Amino acid sequence: MTGTELDLEDVLPTGAWELPEEFVLLRETVREFVETEVHPLEDTLPHDTAGVPQPQLGELQHKARKMGLWALATPREFGGAGLSVLGQVVIGEEAAKCRMGAFFPAGGAFGGNPPNVMYKASTEQFDRFARPIIEGRMSKAYTAISEATGGSDPAGAIRCRAVRDGDEYVLTGTKLWTSHAGNADWGVVYARTGEAGARDGISCFIVEQDTPGLTMTPIGVMNSFSPYELHFDGVRVPAANRIGDEGAGFRLASEFLVHGRIVYAAGPIGIAQYALGLAVDWVKRRQVFGEALADKQAVQFMVADSEIELRAARLLMYQAAWNADLGKDVKVDASVCKVFGTETAFRVVDRCVQLFGAMGLSQEMPLERWFRDLRVKLLGEGASEVQRMVIARRLLR
Repeated sequence: MTGTELDLEDVLPTGAWELPEEFVLLRETVREFVETEVHPLEDTLPHDTAGVPQPQLGELQHKARKMGLWALATPREFGGAGLSVLGQVVIGEEAAKCRMGAFFPAGGAFGGNPPNVMYKASTEQFDRFARPIIEGRMSKAYTAISEATGGSDPAGAIRCRAVRDGDEYVLTGTKLWTSHAGNADWGVVYARTGEAGARDGISCFIVEQDTPGLTMTPIGVMNSFSPYELHFDGVRVPAANRIGDEGAGFRLASEFLVHGRIVYAAGPIGIAQYALGLAVDWVKRRQVFGEALADKQAVQFMVADSEIELRAARLLMYQAAWNADLGKDVKVDASVCKVFGTETAFRVVDRCVQLFGAMGLSQEMPLERWFRDLRVKLLGEGASEVQRMVIARRLLR
């Protein structure tokens, strides 16, 4: 080869990027756990059950911990498995392949992760609140960000205020759409301590469940898993429960909010892939007008389009996760992954309902529950429209 000329015969055909072997093995382990431990348990529970109840949940989590499937996203220095973002999406996709998988992956078996912002808390805060979750002595905690004024732009939307009063802060206001609040022992609350609309005017607080002035009300929604409204009526929180400096709350949250969108896409993709598998099996067996439903070209195209889109969604998710693990700026990658993953999953499950016909609408199948759950996913972690704004702003700036 001379100058800038490239001799293509010297370029080894190493192939496209592929999932590391250890993650392939991890994927198979989680898949087997869900099939052998979670599915049989789900079959004994009502269709719209939100999470495995105790004591079955404790038994399921005990089995998961023995297999090392616990505190997976928690960094090793804090006592967790320290799984990378790529590893988290691999597990997230497989763990969602059960009836309640949209909001309770593997039925809730893989616990042990406190809110991500706790990794930036003080040692005292971490040992008191986060470590019991990692060690399995306490249930998961909630994170309260969204309000009536909006959730996709928390920095500008937060109105809940925290006013310093000596060694305490007084919280006043309301949070909406807070998941898991009803059964949590404590949660992380983002409140405004500075000027309205200022991104550096938000602080982060640990609020315990039994704090006077805090009331929680479940919000009935279209799916089986109700979020909560949290109302703070002069709730007094020790200044020692503030995480980081005053006004630094949004900066502390930014990284996990971005990475969270990548992991968020995994569940919908897993559900849709599982739904497609059910539909493929059905159309091969279902006889209509003297032949298999699978012989109809319209059906074949629905199946093919679903597989194409899911493969693309998965690779976009893997790319975003890989870049995150390399320490790159993945704000756009995460938005691309979240939009395409959730919208693809919803389309695929919608097609699967159509392929099953009336049976797809019945509670004999998990499809109608997944349809409702995945519709919610188009809004969670920032609506699709907001993610498109993020992408466009970066391209057009």
